[in-house]
Amino acid sequence: MPDDIHSRLGRLSPEIQAIMGVYALYWKLEETFDCIETDLSHPECHMLIKLNEPKRMGVLAADMLSVPSTITATADALEKQGYLIRERDPEDRRAWLLVLTERGHETRNMLVAEAGDLFHRASGLNAEETVEFARMACKIRDNILKTGIPEGLKK
Repeated sequence: MPDDIHSRLGRLSPEIQAIMGVYALYWKLEETFDCIETDLSHPECHMLIKLNEPKRMGVLAADMLSVPSTITATADALEKQGYLIRERDPEDRRAWLLVLTERGHETRNMLVAEAGDLFHRASGLNAEETVEFARMACKIRDNILKTGIPEGLKK
């Protein structure tokens, strides 16, 4: 049966095949991300992953395609749970940086590893193919963001 589907879909244009593949990957990852054992919400996990280095709230909001008020609420929750702290930015003492604690780093490392494993299982791509897919996905994302953040990402 999968061979029949593959054959039928193979007759579609490359653009339609790409759209269908990205859509299927998105939904498979959404479904499997819920399997990661954590008490954190999706926005909290997303913030931890984006905090690969200390960042100002405005920079983090841009990285997360979010509004500052959402970032503040998520940061407050993560700070209360001991995943991050706020420190003065040494380059501008008026500004604050969000900095992961040891607990935050450990949880971030777990989330990154789990997400990577889930991506490889869902996509079927090897390491080399993943690098190429990431390059193309970044190009697509940059092109889309040139015209403004899509409504679905504003939520």
